Amino acid sequence: MNIKHSDNCIGAEITGFDVATQINDESFARIAEVFYERSVLCLRDQRLEPQHLLDFAGRFGALDVHFLDHYTLPGYPNILQVSNIQRDGRDIGFADAGRVWHSDGSYMQTPVAVSMLYAVEVPEEDGRALGATQFASAWSAYDDLTDELKTKISTLDSVHQVAGRRKNTGTGKKDREQEKAQPEAVHPLARTHPHTGRKYIFVSKGECERVIGMDDDEGLALIDELAIQVQRPEYHHRHDWRVGDLLVWDNQAVQHLATFDYQWPKHRRLMQRLTITEGTQPQLGRGA
Repeated sequence: MNIKHSDNCIGAEITGFDVATQINDESFARIAEVFYERSVLCLRDQRLEPQHLLDFAGRFGALDVHFLDHYTLPGYPNILQVSNIQRDGRDIGFADAGRVWHSDGSYMQTPVAVSMLYAVEVPEEDGRALGATQFASAWSAYDDLTDELKTKISTLDSVHQVAGRRKNTGTGKKDREQEKAQPEAVHPLARTHPHTGRKYIFVSKGECERVIGMDDDEGLALIDELAIQVQRPEYHHRHDWRVGDLLVWDNQAVQHLATFDYQWPKHRRLMQRLTITEGTQPQLGRGA
């Protein structure tokens, strides 16, 4: 297992390790150690079947089922297809995923702890990979807030909704009714990570609709101020995809944004996505 940290405040890469055949309690404990230190971790050059993904993801905790179940991999309700590929004029996967900076599942009262994407098909143009994913460290962003602002947000909660303030944007308008049917969730503006103890900003412009107890305009201004703080370039890490990448990120520590520089039918993109419920403990040793 070869581990290389990025030059950014987050991000690491593992090569020379086969998740399908080499994962065990010892190797997973090492992976988890790097993961919680670096927040975003890519395991390169994997050749994984759906069951391999389920087994690996299950070591982090209980798997979620996405409410857009018509995009899940047939026979595997825990694996969401993120894809622009169309069959008979319909998307086979969630093509609109990641258009705004966000944390996966913030609209759920029990949000996502860990997210992972496995690259099956990666779009290319002139030998260059398209569809990069950007990450931003929400804990670094919190650390750099003024003490005054940290105190101000310490007792404030915001309301999250899956469509939020982007109800009429993006290519996924056909899914809006299902999105609107999802209940709202309430979360602190600043949360504490259960494994690292770090505080982090937990707001986004896309899914946060208001701050409880504040005037609407004042609350939205605060949400936007915190969201812009997370998006500052010094907190960023960019992942350029290769087929066979298994990318895992700490959804409680980072936000992410997809790059839509590819287009069907010229380009094909197919990812398999799994998410793990917050509040469950990773299995760092046998029987844990």
